[in-house]
Amino acid sequence: MTDPVEVRRVRLHEWREVRDLRLEAVSDPAASIAFLTTREEELARDEAFWRQRAAGAALGDTSAQFVAIADGDWVGTATVLLRERGTRDHLGREVEAPRADIVGVFLAAAHRGTGILPRLFESAAAWAADHGVDALTLDVHVDNARAQAAYRTAGFVPTGVTFTSAIGPELEMRRALP
Repeated sequence: MTDPVEVRRVRLHEWREVRDLRLEAVSDPAASIAFLTTREEELARDEAFWRQRAAGAALGDTSAQFVAIADGDWVGTATVLLRERGTRDHLGREVEAPRADIVGVFLAAAHRGTGILPRLFESAAAWAADHGVDALTLDVHVDNARAQAAYRTAGFVPTGVTFTSAIGPELEMRRALP
């Protein structure tokens, strides 16, 4: 039997799908405590932006976007960004040790709780491990209980690090790689 959900890295030519899934993600009712941009900001981006974003996500050595596709529909995504010691992350924080940050996590409501999210994280973890990283790290808004529960189910645990970003108070979670 064929798996009805494909989980894989995005491909270079899929910029429209990357854009459309991002627009769906930032339109989610919890988007204001889950994403650093709004639907209006994403709609204002031109085709060149989306082409460049897809290219980096598909071919980059420091980032990779993974998607879940069910019956031809893009229903989920997670992006992993490799960070080197001494650089700054997407929030401007200094990176003290090499790490792999998970960002842009989204799963369409109809597919939540179906086991797709852990598969996205497994793909991200395999890619990160191939690049010499020993853990995945992510940030989540302190009031986003739904996301925190999903991340805990997928093996992430709070690190004790908290901070305030553009979307408010957040906490850091980590998942060690095997």
